[in-house]
Amino acid sequence: MTDTLFSRLGGTEGVTRIASNLVDNHLANPLISARFAGSDVPRMKQMAADFFSLGSGGPQVYTGRDMLSVHKHMNISDNEYMASIDDLMKALTDCGVGDREKSDVLYIFYQLRPDVVGV
Repeated sequence: MTDTLFSRLGGTEGVTRIASNLVDNHLANPLISARFAGSDVPRMKQMAADFFSLGSGGPQVYTGRDMLSVHKHMNISDNEYMASIDDLMKALTDCGVGDREKSDVLYIFYQLRPDVVGV
């Protein structure tokens, strides 16, 4: 039996670190940082970690809204979505995540695209 993606990402500690780096990357990214102005950063990091955990086979419970509800009426562009993917890939690289896991995470995030871009 193979390990879950959650396990391969380092479990709770690894996913929490990735989520924290991802949010930091978003906040520093001039293309999308304005979207996060005034946000509760610790809550964003916790919600991102919970969402990441759930999506990768981990035990955490995600209590936030679904992706479509969160992004509805935000009119996020393809360029902004790609900027967020770039931030994600940087977070994964900075956390020492391997290519196989990066590919798996990228696949998941591309599955979410229709609920984020242009809705």
